[in-house]
Amino acid sequence: MKNLIGNDWDEILAPVFQSENYQELHNFLKEEYQTKTIYPDMYHIFTAFKLTPFAKTKVVILGQDPYHNPGQATGMSFSVNPGIALPPSLKNIYKELYDDVGAVPVDHGYLKKWADQGVLLLNAVLTVPYGKANGHQGKGWEFVTDQAIKRLSERGNVVFILWGRFAQNKIPLIDQNKNFIIKSSHPSPFSADRGFFGSRPFSRCNDALKQFNEAPIDWQLPAKVNRTEIV
Repeated sequence: MKNLIGNDWDEILAPVFQSENYQELHNFLKEEYQTKTIYPDMYHIFTAFKLTPFAKTKVVILGQDPYHNPGQATGMSFSVNPGIALPPSLKNIYKELYDDVGAVPVDHGYLKKWADQGVLLLNAVLTVPYGKANGHQGKGWEFVTDQAIKRLSERGNVVFILWGRFAQNKIPLIDQNKNFIIKSSHPSPFSADRGFFGSRPFSRCNDALKQFNEAPIDWQLPAKVNRTEIV
């Protein structure tokens, strides 16, 4: 299990990766990938962790599970590869981003620039069967991602952006004396009008980072993504 991710997350999550629970999850996923279409592909399961090491994580945007349609899942919450149509939730994120900090919406949904700056784009469940949202919920991934949240919380000075009830169920894992929580309704078209629009999560995040003596996030995404930037 060594170097499963390739950075300091391997040490942080070593007790999880060496556990019986993870071995059961590993065996389950091996069967799933052999017999079904699972997203993302197995080489991108840990992309969020690979791009944003533990020591550099200062923001967590928590999603539920990967997109479940072809070509969408990247291993980063809410992100899709260049050339893939923007999912409705991401369109609403871009709208609030513009209204909040003036970041101009782009035609792609590739959020790697945020990850490179210390924004861990984490899904609570890291895999999903084709066409079956939440299909791997309760299969063991929560054991891994809950531990990641706990360890970041213990370290402190992290801004947790929690959109929707599912993400907010993780609040008990977070020490609010050492970290900052931003919560609202989910950016989904079904709930964005019930508190997401106007919640100003991006400027509030940067204000909190300044309080932690951390550099703010440049939320403006590049207009185009070079092929060499795609992981």
